[in-house]
Amino acid sequence: MNATRGTLVTIDGPNGVGKSTVATALTELLTDRDVPVHHTSEPSKHPIGAFIRSVVEGVSGYALACLVAADRYDHLDAEIRPKLARGFTVVCDRYLASSLVLQQLDGVDPDFVLDLHAEADLPDLAVIATADPEEITRRIAARGMHDRFDRDPLAPTRESDLYTGAADLLREMKIPVLVLDLGQLTPAQAAEAIACALAQQTTSAA
Repeated sequence: MNATRGTLVTIDGPNGVGKSTVATALTELLTDRDVPVHHTSEPSKHPIGAFIRSVVEGVSGYALACLVAADRYDHLDAEIRPKLARGFTVVCDRYLASSLVLQQLDGVDPDFVLDLHAEADLPDLAVIATADPEEITRRIAARGMHDRFDRDPLAPTRESDLYTGAADLLREMKIPVLVLDLGQLTPAQAAEAIACALAQQTTSAA
C-alpha cells in the first residue's frame, strides 16, 4: 500500500449476513484508535445510486450491471478517491465482489462485470462475510425484505456459493481477501479481525 494514500476496505457478502453492522463496528473501532476513517456504501447516496434503488425492482441483467458500474465510478470520483488522497481508511459496504455475485444472479457474465470495472480502484483489503444460509434466511425474515434479491428463497445458498467463487477470483487478481464467518463472530470480533489484517498489511509494506 502507498504510504501517502489511504486504504480501501470493502465488505461484501450475502444479503442479510450482517456486513453493514460489521462496517459500522469497524468504523467505530478505527475511530477509537484515532485512524481517520470514512464509512460509505453502495449503491451510493449520489444521484445514480439513488436511481438504482428506485428501479432495482424493474431493471435487471446487463442494464443494471451498467448502472452499478456507473454509480461506482461516480462514487469513486466524488467520494472515495478524495478521501483516499487525504489518507483516510475508506470502509465501503458492498463493492466489486457484490457486483460479481448479484449481477451473476441476474444472468450477467462475470467477465462482462470485470470489463465494466477495468478502471475502478481495487480494494486494498476485500472482506467476504459468510454465514450458514439458514441463519441468513432467519436474519432476512427478522429484518424484512429490502428488494427482489431477498425474496428468492434460494438466494442465501446461491449467494454463499457465488461469494466463495468471487473470493477466489479476487485472490487471482492479487487482491488481499479476508473471509469471516459472521455466524461465529460478533460484529466487534469481526471488526478486530479486519483491523488486525490491516495492521499486518501495513507492517508488511513498511
